[in-house]
Amino acid sequence: MDVIRLYRDFNVDHRTEGHKHCRPGWVNVECPFCEGNPGYHLGWNINEEYYFCWRCGWHAPVKTIAELTGLKENEVTEILPQYGINRTILHQKIKTKREFEIPSGLSYLKTQQKKYLRERMFDPNLIEEKYQIRATSPTSKLGMYYYRFRIFIPYFWNGEMVSFDSRDVTGKQPNKYYACPDEYELMGRKQILYGIQENWNPEIGICVEGPTDVWRLGDSSFATSGIQYTHNQVKLMSSIFKRIAVVYDDEIQAQSQAKKLVAELRFRGVDAWNVSIQGDPGSLTNKKAKELLNYIKNH
Repeated sequence: MDVIRLYRDFNVDHRTEGHKHCRPGWVNVECPFCEGNPGYHLGWNINEEYYFCWRCGWHAPVKTIAELTGLKENEVTEILPQYGINRTILHQKIKTKREFEIPSGLSYLKTQQKKYLRERMFDPNLIEEKYQIRATSPTSKLGMYYYRFRIFIPYFWNGEMVSFDSRDVTGKQPNKYYACPDEYELMGRKQILYGIQENWNPEIGICVEGPTDVWRLGDSSFATSGIQYTHNQVKLMSSIFKRIAVVYDDEIQAQSQAKKLVAELRFRGVDAWNVSIQGDPGSLTNKKAKELLNYIKNH
């Protein structure tokens, strides 16, 4: 679909590659479904033709375009063929998978990556060994995607690396986090939980948003890779843990999702509750993190 022409015809404000929220191969707009700050979080994948918001998840094309243009859904269905989309795929999420690969040029942590971690009160040697993180090089690349000057964060499931994320350490790149492209994942990050499975205690788990939160709170914690969790992640949580404390960031959207997740877990018989903190878990001092862990343990 020629989404840029569609947006221009209906005066929809959009951003293309080069904007901090827009990866290569995507066209982004402010998400009409997000609570709070809409940002330019909602992207249209040009090659595979689907919408995905990195805050609130996948959305059907017809409903999304109706929200963006002000048209009725039946009107959207009528006009979309003019923009090169087949009506039979309007409500489908289309993805193709390639063989799992990782970026080229990975190495053990360099000075730049270690400095980044120390400034955030992490022990680089400990995190590197425990979570098997690595440094990317100035030329690290996977397919058409570049991963320069980042911390490579592998995702493991059942002992096998299935995906990855990466974190910029320069403070200059438009995307702080740059994950494995969907088509290269062996398993989607949103279909599993980030953490060290063999260290989880089935009696209690701590659900957080991302890897740095897990690094701060340690073995009892696991991450949903953002506040938008999936049905499969909820099934995994309820099958693994008896009790779960949900500790998301303090922003409005995150807290709304945390409360929703708690309700779904309780429905599945898990003793779940929401723990509100100031800021995010990954930014806590070690002292504050220990106090939070003690509070959860004694809840």
